[in-house]
Amino acid sequence: MRRTAEFRRSTALPHVEARRSCQENLCYRPHAHDSFSIGAIDAGTSVLRGPLDGATRLEAGDLVVIPAGQVHACNPEEGRWLYQMIHMDQDWAVSLVPGGEASRLLDGISVLRRPGLLSPMETLSDAIFSDEGRGTIEARLAVLFAELDAASPAYLARSDVDPDLLARLAPVMRRLRSDASNPALSELAESIGMTKYQLIRAMRRATGLSPLAWRQNARIQRARHLLRGGRTIAETAYALGFTDQSHFHRVFRAHVAASPGAYRG
Repeated sequence: MRRTAEFRRSTALPHVEARRSCQENLCYRPHAHDSFSIGAIDAGTSVLRGPLDGATRLEAGDLVVIPAGQVHACNPEEGRWLYQMIHMDQDWAVSLVPGGEASRLLDGISVLRRPGLLSPMETLSDAIFSDEGRGTIEARLAVLFAELDAASPAYLARSDVDPDLLARLAPVMRRLRSDASNPALSELAESIGMTKYQLIRAMRRATGLSPLAWRQNARIQRARHLLRGGRTIAETAYALGFTDQSHFHRVFRAHVAASPGAYRG
């Protein structure tokens, strides 16, 4: 039987990671990846929540395409839910698709329902878990992309980000990402000429998350990179300014639905 979560990172392509999971309870809070992600439902049903678009029910055989930076949460509806995910560097993934055909896959979070989609996804996942070479993984990803391109989305939550608002929020986001201690919201807001409540609303509009939630998500993105790079859990928690390993463990699990130890392997 599939374990709660198992991960494998490609030796040939370190920016490619596969996951296989079995969940039964609420396991994810809203979060975003800094990678291009493709998910597949193997068994059971779940509920996908995307940016401001309510909820979408997912069934076995559905594929979900999530560009980098798109806030979402997917949790089991009832009973056992088996799924797999593949995360990869977005620029690299797009470079493998000729003629700019990947642009449609970057429009927003999309759910694809089409017979036969699960097979190329499983084939690619198997290649990553078997630690196949670069050529094999790239060839299997190209087959999967061709299948995705031929499928019309059953659901699409388009990305609608105001670039001017993001530019205005950039200094705040830099501090949220890099400051070891939690910056005061009032101080952050004042630094860009907003009130605290204006800042909260602006962050939600621009990113889908509150300032604190965005900070936690950014820290966990960084934690994944550090753990993949060989840092210990204690070193990672300290580097990211968590008060203790227990706090780090709780926040990490809420975003990754696995412990730091299980993810690090």
